[in-house]
Amino acid sequence: MIIVVGILALFVIILVAKGIVVVRQAETMIIERLGRYHRTLVSGINVIVPIVDRARAIDWRFVRTDPKGTPVYLHTKTERIDLRETVYDFPRQGVITRDNVTIEINALLYFQLVDPMKVVYEIANLPDAVQKLTQTTLRNVIGELDLDETLTSRDTINTKLRIILDEATHKWGVKVNRVELQDILPPRDVQEAMEKQMRAEREKRATILNAEASRNSAILESEGQRQSLINNADGSRQSQVLMAQGQAEARERVAQAEAAAIRSVAAAVADLKGDPTQYLIAVRYIEAIKEMASGGNKVVFMPFEAGGVMGSLGALKELWKHTS
Repeated sequence: MIIVVGILALFVIILVAKGIVVVRQAETMIIERLGRYHRTLVSGINVIVPIVDRARAIDWRFVRTDPKGTPVYLHTKTERIDLRETVYDFPRQGVITRDNVTIEINALLYFQLVDPMKVVYEIANLPDAVQKLTQTTLRNVIGELDLDETLTSRDTINTKLRIILDEATHKWGVKVNRVELQDILPPRDVQEAMEKQMRAEREKRATILNAEASRNSAILESEGQRQSLINNADGSRQSQVLMAQGQAEARERVAQAEAAAIRSVAAAVADLKGDPTQYLIAVRYIEAIKEMASGGNKVVFMPFEAGGVMGSLGALKELWKHTS
């Protein structure tokens, strides 16, 4: 009797233990009663009826890394549905562009389960469905683009993939948040051709830059020479102007001095009742003879019309007599 009571007590304890389900934060469980949907558990302590109520398991995928660093994809079944954002790293696959170039692409998909009931009852194997849908959608999107557009339009491809996948997975209770293309690898021969093209473009840009630098240098040098010539010409002009002004001023002052001297001589000669004109002619004549004699010439030529000059000398002689 005691054994039976003990067995019954143990059975009750097991049933009570199985009837209490603790759900962690950001997780949920789908409970079926006698094979039909009953309710969705929330985080915290939940009470179910053992044997009658059972949790529905779903297919899920985990990624593990082996000792060599290679990712290993593990498929399993779980009764607990993770409501956090999940990332799927899809293996590399070959796709064909619009210009018939086969490239290899691997992508990352960030999604979140927003309706656990649809996740369980609307799709049989969610990880495989999401993977196949992503692969086929990626082929369709890449098939509409050329190789150059594919390599330069990652943001456009990511946005287009996210919109298409979000619309397709909405009925499965899935929200696709982001899609990221990791690597886009063209064939080896295409990579070599692209490298040659890139090298040629760089050499072309370098040649253009060198030509522009040489042209700018020649322009600056010619402008410098031009400005130097202009400055030299301006300086020479200003120097000549200043020299001419100096000579003119000197001549003017010499002329003013000579005029003052002539006026003084004329006044003095007039006071002595002589002819200032003859006096001046005689003085100039004597200075000219002195210059001719100082040249070292033995022969001195006298002008033909020397009578007037001799008369001036006579007047000068008379003037000296008066002064003495």
